[in-house]
Amino acid sequence: MTLPLLFTPWTNRGVTLKNRVVVAPMHQYAADRGFITDWHLMNAGRFAAGGAGMVMVESTKVERRGCGTLGDTGLWDDAFIPGMKRVADLIRANGSVPAIQIGHSGRKARRFRPWEGGAPLVQSPAITDWEAWELVGPSAEIGDAGDPMPRALTRDEIPQVVQHWADAARRADAAGFDVLEIHGAHGYLFDQFFWDATNLRSDRFGGPDIKDRARFAVDVVSAIREAVGPDYAIIFRVSQWKTYQYEAKIARTPQELERWLVPLADAGVDIFHGSDRRFWEHAFPEHGDYNLAGWAKKVTGKPAITVGSVGLDRDLMQDFVSGESAPTLKSLDELARRFDRGEFDLVALGRVLLADPNWLTKVREGRFSELQPYSKECMDTLF
Repeated sequence: MTLPLLFTPWTNRGVTLKNRVVVAPMHQYAADRGFITDWHLMNAGRFAAGGAGMVMVESTKVERRGCGTLGDTGLWDDAFIPGMKRVADLIRANGSVPAIQIGHSGRKARRFRPWEGGAPLVQSPAITDWEAWELVGPSAEIGDAGDPMPRALTRDEIPQVVQHWADAARRADAAGFDVLEIHGAHGYLFDQFFWDATNLRSDRFGGPDIKDRARFAVDVVSAIREAVGPDYAIIFRVSQWKTYQYEAKIARTPQELERWLVPLADAGVDIFHGSDRRFWEHAFPEHGDYNLAGWAKKVTGKPAITVGSVGLDRDLMQDFVSGESAPTLKSLDELARRFDRGEFDLVALGRVLLADPNWLTKVREGRFSELQPYSKECMDTLF
């Protein structure tokens, strides 16, 4: 089994990756009131030293109320730039391209961490800005039974939120990140606008047409492109599934996917990051065996990143609960097949690198018997 394309350089917007591996943005829950800590330096540094072409810092919030839980990183103020610059500089010094994902949790904000069950947080003296940590979304619609009611964003405040995203992108650029990813997946704020089950609006940001429900995200991409200029690489991450809602569908056909993604591409997205629970699954089985990243590339003509249980035998949400994921070569064979036919251009890795930061070197050298299994305890330590 060989993966020759995985180890070839790749260039976009003047940024060259030494190989096709992207370290996926993974929450570390280790920030101090939004500020980067030494943990983040060590975490990013080990992945860069492990040989990845690009290391992406975790979903960093564009405003305070967008924080999903305690320990989220932030870029809602210029004060965050120096700490972020330390991380970007360290990644670059170790031979990788520094990237960062920015995001907003919307109605998924203010929750316990995943391994704590993910339920809504309760007010406590330790949270000094509880009222400012407001839950907002496209609609005043409760997610699960027992969840607090979010407030629907008004039309007048949506431009303010758009500006928060543009300002955070400007700060990411100032901190030295060469690539920016916009988090539009997994049930977070943009995803809440995309999905017709959570977007019940009747104005220009809602309705039965996905093109209208994507308008808020399109406005954000346009504002970010204006803020960072024409030469800055922008990725947009999308998914069909949501946390604990695995059968959810935003686009039911390739035609709907095209109406969803092409306006984002026209607004300034360079690369689409298609998130599947398992990268080998078919996004539209009746139309062929491409995954979400593959279809994103087909309908937009833009490069694509695939992600989802690469090199492992279980998906992420199973691993939050118990057990471990064993390394498997079967999925690597499938990855090689799809790479060879040009289905996608880059692959994002997460859990395999948490378990084994030297995974890439071992795969390149054929040392498959040395690959380490992943368990949820891997999130507790730095190797």
